[in-house]
Amino acid sequence: MSEVPDNLSYTKDHEWMLIDDDGRVRVGITDYAQDALSDVVFMELPEIGSKFSEGDVMAVAESVKAASDIYAPVSGEIVEVNDKLEESPELINESPYEFGWMVVMISDNTLKNTLDSESYRKLID
Repeated sequence: MSEVPDNLSYTKDHEWMLIDDDGRVRVGITDYAQDALSDVVFMELPEIGSKFSEGDVMAVAESVKAASDIYAPVSGEIVEVNDKLEESPELINESPYEFGWMVVMISDNTLKNTLDSESYRKLID
């Protein structure tokens, strides 16, 4: 069974978000998504300063199975990327919620299209 932490918000596209008090949104893919992808071997991440609208493709995860688009869960600007994924993309598989995060965004829009942990569990069950 996939791990679904209660302190995160989720999308139907299997991204997770951790929102801090400053409006910064840390984004990654869920345990369910990394398991479906299998071994991630390469990550194409956006550059700091890139701007995305909610639903835009912002990154690509390449695994031994396929390449998978990662969508912006909110509209905003990339202010940080997880550079460790360039050398160690397997962190997404090993630790999707702690060390395998992908980007941090600044967003001023509300999280209206997100799921809480209970709703996300129902989606993947």
